[in-house]
Amino acid sequence: MNALATPKKWEQYFWPLLACALFLALWHYAVLWSHTRIFPSPREVERGMVELIHQHVLWGDIADSLRRVAIGFGAAVLLGVPIGLTLGWYPAADQVVNPTMQLLRPISPIAWIPVSIILFGVGDDAAIFLIFLGAYFPIVVACINGVSNVPAMYRRAGRNFGLTPAELLRKVIFPAALPQILIGLRIALGIAWLVVVAAEMIAVDSGLGYLIIDSRNSGKRYDLVVAAMLLIGVIGLILDLAFRRLERIKSVRWGFRNAS
Repeated sequence: MNALATPKKWEQYFWPLLACALFLALWHYAVLWSHTRIFPSPREVERGMVELIHQHVLWGDIADSLRRVAIGFGAAVLLGVPIGLTLGWYPAADQVVNPTMQLLRPISPIAWIPVSIILFGVGDDAAIFLIFLGAYFPIVVACINGVSNVPAMYRRAGRNFGLTPAELLRKVIFPAALPQILIGLRIALGIAWLVVVAAEMIAVDSGLGYLIIDSRNSGKRYDLVVAAMLLIGVIGLILDLAFRRLERIKSVRWGFRNAS
């Protein structure tokens, strides 16, 4: 039996659903056996979710979180991709910038919260700035590595065909580096989604992060807290699956084959 065989269609759905069912069962019986009065059961979380929907606040919080991530992540892509491609194309420039970038990159975006509030005040701008910081550095690093890892024969072939440096970068280097860039974008989007929750607990008064902290402070509604947590996980999964589908496009997959 081939251990690396592609799973059948039904297995791709059956086993994840079974794992979810087992998780819910374990959660349910753990609450029963522990006799806890604080942590909610799956049924209580479901009722809390329905309550949020009936109050007409849930969709607004989801939309606000997605909007902040879209703006912050979009700004990071618009700035990070060109800078990363340029630094990857010019190694001398990368050597100059790299020490500063490596100094700033390990700093958690959460550590920037006091600075963001000083710079932008309490509001959307501070949260978007934190999301931008969280996404920017993974995107730049992925672009640099993607360009640097393109085989040298691609560059020589492009020059032999008379391509200018700009054409070579646009028509050869960027498509070849695109798979690695997409992986960086996917990682950056996951970080952005993590950061928005933390930022909304401090800097704004809407969004899923704010819903968690507000539910905790207003009557200790842990059923709503867990409901918001599960929503964050589900939306994060959907965003990740969307990027995985991009990686399966044929015009992108060739970069994976040629880079191997």
